[in-house]
Amino acid sequence: MVKISVALEAINTRIAKAASKVGRQPTEILLLAASKTNPASQIREAWLAGQTIFGENYLQEALEKILALSDLPIEWHFIGPIQSNKTKRIAENFAWVHSVDRKKIAERLSRDRPESLPPLQICLQVNVSGENTKSGVAPECAADLANYVAQLPRLKLRGLMAVPELTTTVALQRSQFHMLRNIYDQLKKNGLGIDTLSMGMSEDLDIAIAEGATIVRIGTAIFGPRRYPIPENWGEELVVRATQQ
Repeated sequence: MVKISVALEAINTRIAKAASKVGRQPTEILLLAASKTNPASQIREAWLAGQTIFGENYLQEALEKILALSDLPIEWHFIGPIQSNKTKRIAENFAWVHSVDRKKIAERLSRDRPESLPPLQICLQVNVSGENTKSGVAPECAADLANYVAQLPRLKLRGLMAVPELTTTVALQRSQFHMLRNIYDQLKKNGLGIDTLSMGMSEDLDIAIAEGATIVRIGTAIFGPRRYPIPENWGEELVVRATQQ
């Protein structure tokens, strides 16, 4: 198994090369280590290797890691689907939330964010693939949600996030990233002061950077393949989706 420090160095080199290829500076792109299902010990190893920003998908798992790693000044990002009954703990424990896709969730995060903390940094998740199984606001509804969230107290709207369709077709990957970039550009043109495009994972970060990503969420390429308890009734496609996210 590749050491996490070596994997991080390789990913940062890959980011720099992808940025250079399209005339961007590597400093424009933030590496977020997507650490779901990986133990606190591996996050600590990554932090010691220089990685300070981590993203978690599952609240209970994340809270256990936050407690175990409370001696480290980690910036925690919540990047998974949000249930209404989880907003209080998310608002209390994370610096960023990348997956807001409903006004109700935004309202609850705004209400639940402690006044003693800085505003919660928000990205809206957009369902650029149109898949029924994916969270995210529909592309045509993103502007309405963005304008609403931008007015809520205790929140700071930073930009957009997407999880494109799992595919090896480069043209389809690029078209979905391009769609998110177009929505982002239109929101900026309409006066919203946003600066973040959270898109791109281990398999497609090069394309995402070419389309303007400012945050890439990398898990497998840092920590190795994830290991899930796979239900016996899952078909091959669901197994592949679970292990590659």
